[in-house]
Order: sequence, then C-alpha cells, then structure tokens
Amino acid sequence: MTAPLFPLTFNPFENIAVSVSKKSAALPPAAGDSAAPKAGRGDRFLDVEAERRQFLDAMRREGVKPLDEGRSDVGAIGRSPAAALCPPDNGASEAFMSLRKLVEMGEGFNVSETPEYMEGTGCSVPSSYAWRLHRGDFSIQAFIDLHGMNAQEAKTAVDAFLKEALAKGKRAVLIIHGRGLSSRAEPVLKNSVRARLTSRAWKKWLIAFSSAQSFDGGAGATYVLLRERPFSGKSAKRRGN
Repeated sequence: MTAPLFPLTFNPFENIAVSVSKKSAALPPAAGDSAAPKAGRGDRFLDVEAERRQFLDAMRREGVKPLDEGRSDVGAIGRSPAAALCPPDNGASEAFMSLRKLVEMGEGFNVSETPEYMEGTGCSVPSSYAWRLHRGDFSIQAFIDLHGMNAQEAKTAVDAFLKEALAKGKRAVLIIHGRGLSSRAEPVLKNSVRARLTSRAWKKWLIAFSSAQSFDGGAGATYVLLRERPFSGKSAKRRGN
C-alpha cells in the first residue's frame, strides 16, 4: 500500500513557537531593565509586570503624581463632573419638547405664520374679519373639493358653489383646492380660487377669505365669508351720511 500524496492533517501553526522565539531573541532588552527574560512563556510574550514598573519609574522621574483612588472626577480634569456631564440647558429641553409636539401631534403649528397663508377682505371691510375667519369665529356651513379639476373647471365649479350658498342663505363656506406642491411653477387651483374671490364679480359679495386651519386643510383650503347682499358704494355713502 502506497502512502497518500497529501497528509491527512493540517497544522499551519506547527512552527510558530520557533518563529516567535527567534524574533524575541533578536529584540534588544528594554532600557533600564537588565533582567533577562524569563524562560518558557517569557520567551514568547512581553513581561507585563516589567513594563508596568518601567512606566511608574518614568512617571516618578517626571514628577507625575497619581490620582487618589476612589475619586469620582477622574477623566474630568480641570472641570467639575457637573460641568462635563450636564452643560447648561439654555432652553434646549423646552425647544425639544415643542418640536416633538409639533411633529407628533401638530401642536404649535400656525398656518398664518407660513408663506402659503393667504387672506383678503371685501370692499370697506376691516382686515380683522379675515383673521376672525381664520381663527374660527364663523361656523362652516358648506364645502367643495376641487381636486382633479383644471383651472377653468375650478372657476366654473366655484361660481356655481358660491351662487348655491347665497341662494340657501349660507354665509361661511370652505373651498378645498390643495396646496399645489406638485405643480411645476405655481399652485394652479389655489391661485385660481384667489383670483376668482378677488374678481369684480365676487368681491362685492365677499366679506373676507383666509387660509383654513390645519384641521380643515390648512394652506390647501380657503374659508370664505359671504354677505347677505352685494356691496353698494352708494348705499355705503348714504349710511355714512
């Protein structure tokens, strides 16, 4: 029976002890330590205790004093643990809580403080009416959703909706048009609604309009407050006299 071409066992670390022993013998002894390396394991591994003694001797020569054991401020040299671990708050906690409430529950978000907010009033109407409308002083009695329409379709739908509201005696209504964020240049439906409300045909019927609050659509919807009768400049002058 012939011997196998390859051995059946594999021992890649067979000669590592001899290699390490040769390298350790070639290294010069550490400065200030005349003690010879120990036999056995000392031939292959550094003498940790000898290194510790060398380190302590070097620190003593440099005048370095060890810290007292048990001190709690180790690692915070030059400052107290409170300064290192607990810097001044400066209102950061309150700001974080406000941000968390805004993200999780929508608290603290004011549509009127965003660039998307819009409002306006009719002829001879104080601007405070627009703010009161946005604030919710008037109950909404009807609404229309313009999503899916183009500008011309929205104009026709708004005209029909407002005429029906007047005919039924509804004064406060809601027009949902979307924010128009997907439009390439500008919010098409939103601008179409604003243009229609400020047109000559409807401004005389208008008391005020404003962007809705967030629960009614925010900047993607508009409150409208209508008059009972169209504004007449002549009648206003007579009342003034």
